[in-house]
Amino acid sequence: MRVGVLALQGDFREHIAALSAIGVEAIAVKTAEEINSVDALVLPGGESTTIAKLARIFEVFDLIKQKIKDGLPVYGSCAGLILLSNKILDGIEGQETFGGLNVIARRNAFGRQVDSFEGEIDFKGVGKLNSVFIRAPWVEEVGTEVEVLASSHGHPVAVRQGKILATSFHPELTDNHAVHRYFVEEICKAR
Repeated sequence: MRVGVLALQGDFREHIAALSAIGVEAIAVKTAEEINSVDALVLPGGESTTIAKLARIFEVFDLIKQKIKDGLPVYGSCAGLILLSNKILDGIEGQETFGGLNVIARRNAFGRQVDSFEGEIDFKGVGKLNSVFIRAPWVEEVGTEVEVLASSHGHPVAVRQGKILATSFHPELTDNHAVHRYFVEEICKAR
């Protein structure tokens, strides 16, 4: 199995390192050819509007959107959650998403950069995790087909819908690779 990590902006290197640590072939992707060569895709944390704009510039936005619609397994952390959401609250005018995840996400829901924090959450099927929240979104509303896997401060921060996994937090910034393993084993069904 080969997992691509969208390498336009954000902490893609950390996701590649986490996936590699659990024995998965992970590569940085930014072209259509590279995206078409992978079995799954990770959308990293970073700045959601910048990632979307760069995906347009690199001419991969529509490809990624279609791949998600066609069932490519995808995991998004922080900005990745925003990019996977069908609707955003507090987005900038005209902000685009790849969509596919029937949720409403609130950008920067936990506050500004100075409000970033670490906290323990209970992730369904994984257990307790120390989680890093940096200008993190939360899920404001979930559709009936969306499963909430973890919550913090009364809001969903990890959700799953079919072949899509999304977290508000950054598991790639810890040495616990349980979320990446969950993505590979439960979402991608690779062992």
